[in-house]
Amino acid sequence: MEEELKDLTNIKGIPFKLVPLPWPDACYAADGHRLPATYANFLIINGAVLLPIYGVKQDNEAILIFEGLFPERKIIPVYSRTLIEQHGSLHCITMQYPEGTINY
Repeated sequence: MEEELKDLTNIKGIPFKLVPLPWPDACYAADGHRLPATYANFLIINGAVLLPIYGVKQDNEAILIFEGLFPERKIIPVYSRTLIEQHGSLHCITMQYPEGTINY
């Protein structure tokens, strides 16, 4: 995938800057299957970046990388183990619902 991403450019033909992220230690569900832990499922919001963390040693490295990438924003680590146990993460819990799909 990295090789494919290196070939992509923005609308002006400028290549994107790829930043390697650490892999968190493997996280497993109670039944033993591996959970989708990744730091790539971050969310940029007004003045901040929500960064999924998992209580593993790579969390601090990921926080430092994101602080360097987004110096003008506050990096907010969000413990996301519960989310990945449901096979989702920060983007999943922030998705929009079409009008009329939620009954109050």
